[in-house]
Amino acid sequence: MNATTSAAVYGPLAGADLEAELAQARVTDDDARDAAIVDRDGSASVVPLARRRTGSPAPDDAVTLSGVSKRFGERTVLDNVELGIARGSFVAIVGRSGCGKSTLLRLVAGLEQPSSGALVTRGEGGGALDTRIMYQDARLLPWKTVLQNVMLGLGRGARDQARAVLDEVGLLERANDWPAQLSGGQRQRVALARALVHRPQLLLLDEPLGALDALTRIEMHALIERLWREHRFTALLVTHDVQEAVALGDRILLIEQGRVALDQPVPLERPRARASAAFAALEDHVLQRVLAGGSGAADQRAALDVDNVRPVGQIRWAV
Repeated sequence: MNATTSAAVYGPLAGADLEAELAQARVTDDDARDAAIVDRDGSASVVPLARRRTGSPAPDDAVTLSGVSKRFGERTVLDNVELGIARGSFVAIVGRSGCGKSTLLRLVAGLEQPSSGALVTRGEGGGALDTRIMYQDARLLPWKTVLQNVMLGLGRGARDQARAVLDEVGLLERANDWPAQLSGGQRQRVALARALVHRPQLLLLDEPLGALDALTRIEMHALIERLWREHRFTALLVTHDVQEAVALGDRILLIEQGRVALDQPVPLERPRARASAAFAALEDHVLQRVLAGGSGAADQRAALDVDNVRPVGQIRWAV
């Protein structure tokens, strides 16, 4: 399949993305299978995250952006971004439409190049960082079965590997079905399986759950978190849903006017208790910063100290 064929099915931008994904699969699959996975013993410990500038990149950052800007013609979408993504962490990116969230993700994926600055990715042991991306549109090939979609980009003999990852996402019994026979949530599970079958070190999630109903989203949150804890890949999630960011992220970045306006750690125990006072307070804090729309932009010191959140009995609710 080439970019022209995929563009006819999904549109020109999707065609380029799928071509890049398939090309990367051919080049890096062997390295990805041999790469060490952090905490394969299933440890659920959260990697400590210090909010830091990247003048001196941390040795265990999977991704480092130093003074990265991205311009499209006269429009500056990202402006002098300084950012380090710790290996094995789960980082959520929020912000208004058009703020540059998806552009940042595409830069990290290598689908776009910075206009200026340096973007460095580091795999385990200093090698290449095997990266996969998952979109809101599952982008399954309708003429291939579920199993065949998961096997895209893999060599012969990968059937057992694909079946194993389908079992991980709870869809092994649908392996021989066609994409049209699946619900929206099931199609996204297949897309997740297609990304994880390569055992990537970095998983990029570009609003993958945006089209799903609320209950299915919660189920997908639990699935993504479980697989992240088991395989310990680095995850970078772009979302419009602040609750989703708090539920999944170790750290929440707010992008405003092309810059990181808020860098908020999420020191809540997993699995997250959505009804807890700390969860609600953190969600409200980030949401209010998003709605503020630029007041205090680029002030990363405005992060909420979750440890000082009052117990639920001391919080007054407006009803």
